[in-house]
Amino acid sequence: MPLFGKDLGIDLGTVNTLVCEGSEVVLHEPTIVAIDIEELKIVDVGQSAREMDGRVPEVIEVSRPLRDGVIADFEVTHRMLGHFIEKVCGPARLFKPRLMITIPLGVTSVESRAVHEAALQAGGREVYLIQEPLAAAIGVGLPIATPSGNLVVNLGGGVTQAAVIAMGGIVAGDATRTGGLKLDEAIISYVRKKYGLIIGPRTAEEAKIRIGSAIAPDEESTIEIQGQDQVTGLPRPITLTTSEIVEALQETLHLQLVAVRSVLEHTPPELASDIIDRGMLICGGGSMLRGIDKWLTSETGVPAYVAEEPVACASKGAARGLGMLERILRMLPEV
Repeated sequence: MPLFGKDLGIDLGTVNTLVCEGSEVVLHEPTIVAIDIEELKIVDVGQSAREMDGRVPEVIEVSRPLRDGVIADFEVTHRMLGHFIEKVCGPARLFKPRLMITIPLGVTSVESRAVHEAALQAGGREVYLIQEPLAAAIGVGLPIATPSGNLVVNLGGGVTQAAVIAMGGIVAGDATRTGGLKLDEAIISYVRKKYGLIIGPRTAEEAKIRIGSAIAPDEESTIEIQGQDQVTGLPRPITLTTSEIVEALQETLHLQLVAVRSVLEHTPPELASDIIDRGMLICGGGSMLRGIDKWLTSETGVPAYVAEEPVACASKGAARGLGMLERILRMLPEV
């Protein structure tokens, strides 16, 4: 237990933000903010703001302050982080918390500094940054300090990342700014082209979660969704099948695969043999898509398995990282 203030690991994602203290996730909220654009003030944050999406007057804008894993609106991001930290630590805290925050692979120094500065302004006493694949590896307990290779694939909402980790650091890594939100967009586009129906991102996400799959299913599932007819403008229901979702997602899934193949191509031969023996660990929200492990195995030839807590492992790893700071500090990005 820290003597002065809390130690918090924060997985600051495009779609969701998770805060972990010790080994427990203490906050899991959508990375969404509702703003009154006339008075320039925040109306609500997190799940409450998400429920407003598509249901508010024009004077209120519901938006994501992060895009493709990096900060798109600095002011809104640091105020959102401040709200989350206050929710975890309480408004009348005597000591500021120490924070370790995840960032995607391949971000620029400017983008890293923006996250660092936002966390300081949000109320952090000390702020450290850690790459998401490394945090996830620590979170699931992979033997990252050994000379053997571990391949981690993080399928996030805005970014897909793959990294080979050995001796406590990233040996080879790559990222593509394609993730779960692009999968939702692919479903929206498919429904519009095939059925002439306009649906929203939340409807597409619900279809993906309830019946979506990366591979052809053994049993067909269906979901009825409502949308707006392109021609008449009137509401109209349709029934989507799992096979249709599979078809809609293939092109975007192959874009995500680019990062994984790139890392495998640039992995030293000695570590490549370890990866074939151990397989690749999949984490992040995208790993919950049915059949994604089998799809990645068939596309790469490397066995893939999903982490036990795929969404929480990066935030847990960030929290644990503060407890082993001396061992991993030299591997963390400089700010």
